[in-house]
Amino acid sequence: MPISSQSPAQPRAGAITTTRHLAAGGEVTAHRHDVHQIVYAGRGVLSVATDAGSWVAPPTRALWIPAGTVHRHRAHGRTVLHAVGIPADADPPAPERPAVLAVGPLLRELIIAYSRPELEGTDEGSRILAVLLDQLRHTPQQALHLPVGRDPRLVAVCELLRADPADRRTLAALGVAAGAGERTLTRLFAAELGMTFPQWRTQLRLHHALCLLAEDVPVTAVAHRCGWSSASAFIDVFRRAFGHTPGAHRAED
Repeated sequence: MPISSQSPAQPRAGAITTTRHLAAGGEVTAHRHDVHQIVYAGRGVLSVATDAGSWVAPPTRALWIPAGTVHRHRAHGRTVLHAVGIPADADPPAPERPAVLAVGPLLRELIIAYSRPELEGTDEGSRILAVLLDQLRHTPQQALHLPVGRDPRLVAVCELLRADPADRRTLAALGVAAGAGERTLTRLFAAELGMTFPQWRTQLRLHHALCLLAEDVPVTAVAHRCGWSSASAFIDVFRRAFGHTPGAHRAED
């Protein structure tokens, strides 16, 4: 669930650059940092929630969290979290809002190496960080953001689908439950979320699928629980979104 903008959150105490092992379902409660942060799951899947929505990062992706952003983490499956702090006055290599970034082999190894706390403040650490930042400036963003709306009618529809991503009702049918017409909801999806209804629902299902795969749910069951008509339909959408099949994704974990 997204975080309310009114959630109390103090700067996080303890190491900003670190490696942590999280159990399945483990959470890091709402907080913010005075520095930028890259968060990467070397194993498992991480989700991050803010008041602007949620992002999901499997091991082929990393999360960019700008300084001052109130956020919380959740682990899906047994997760190894690698966090890298970047000074707020450094030339930002990524946008001013949270984002999901592609992680290739070199960037992966740089994040893992630098997230060893003993390197912070050392000459070796400075050299690794310089290369890491250079890599980030050339790393493409990935469309794995699931935005949230403000209008109560839109929020009601989105919550119905969050509760059951396999819900196959049309927007018109969901609108009856939410007290809004299809035309109004279509306008709200475009104006507040920047997506069509089918695009948002597909994004929601992909987020849910990543979490289920991290929990070792079989691919056919994931397809069913996320609302796809068949495993082959799910595999096709997943491949187009991530560049590989769900089975290959699980093998990378």
